[in-house]
Amino acid sequence: MRKLTVSIDRFPIAGKFTIARGSRTEAVVVTATISEGGTVGHGECVPYPRYGETVEGVAAAIEAIAPQIEAGLTREALQNLMPAGAARNAVDCALWDLDAKRSGIRAHLTAGLTRWPPATTAYTISLGTPEEMAEAAARAAQRPILKVKFGAPDGDIERIRAVRRAAPQATLIADANEGWTEDNLEAHLAACADEGYALVEQPLPAKADEYLRRISRPVPILADESVHDRASLDRLTGLYEVINIKLDKTGGLTEALALADAAEAKGFSLMIGCMVGTSLAMAPALVLAPRARFVDLDGPLLLARDREPGLRYEGSIVYPPEPALWG
Repeated sequence: MRKLTVSIDRFPIAGKFTIARGSRTEAVVVTATISEGGTVGHGECVPYPRYGETVEGVAAAIEAIAPQIEAGLTREALQNLMPAGAARNAVDCALWDLDAKRSGIRAHLTAGLTRWPPATTAYTISLGTPEEMAEAAARAAQRPILKVKFGAPDGDIERIRAVRRAAPQATLIADANEGWTEDNLEAHLAACADEGYALVEQPLPAKADEYLRRISRPVPILADESVHDRASLDRLTGLYEVINIKLDKTGGLTEALALADAAEAKGFSLMIGCMVGTSLAMAPALVLAPRARFVDLDGPLLLARDREPGLRYEGSIVYPPEPALWG
């Protein structure tokens, strides 16, 4: 018989992580553990207030389906039982891990990958003053890809330029976290184009992104808050060139794989992203990395302490998980 346990775990962030919506000093995650006949599967999610989630609410939602899980719930049935979001992600990934460990078939093979190579991840520069961000970018300038947080009420053009001066060789991705407006959008896009940024992520609030149809876009635009699962994909054609797939939005690896298929069929390129979580959250997302134009799975690099065992990072190169971690 299966048994479900749920825990709330806290991991300190190294320093402070700041985006347009605020700052935090720890990652608070919910872990689902499903055991069966001596085999144990784990999945982690990061509840996100932007989507109306709380840590306690997500943990309760997982505990509420314990009878179905313990009766042998499948990943396929889970998709109809729970909505997309963090709670389903933890359960879905725990079921993937349990199935891999019970069968001896690694998760990437079940997902259709014959090879699971290392990936190069972006590294995040938090929002701060132009001087603070330039200092952080200079310290990380040897990393090939930097994802830079913007979205302050003013001063972002100075920040855009300061980071480029500090990291002249890096590929830069600007992430405004919905923090720009119709009034300043074109000036910010022009500044990013002038400084050679590769992408601009979610510049406008999701509810206001139709404005993107009305302007010229000198830099490719990446959807994050505007895309969750396949149901949210159709209206994005003509607004964005790239979508950011995060398992906490899709509700797990099962829907993430289906979303990737649907997005590629519509001509979107992919980024595989994350919330600030541990290696257990990054590991299933890495299954999608070989299909992605950009990988942004640096969560453990931002932590002062990760899970043991964790993923192996060598600079910005991240290696697939060992079975003891996941999959």
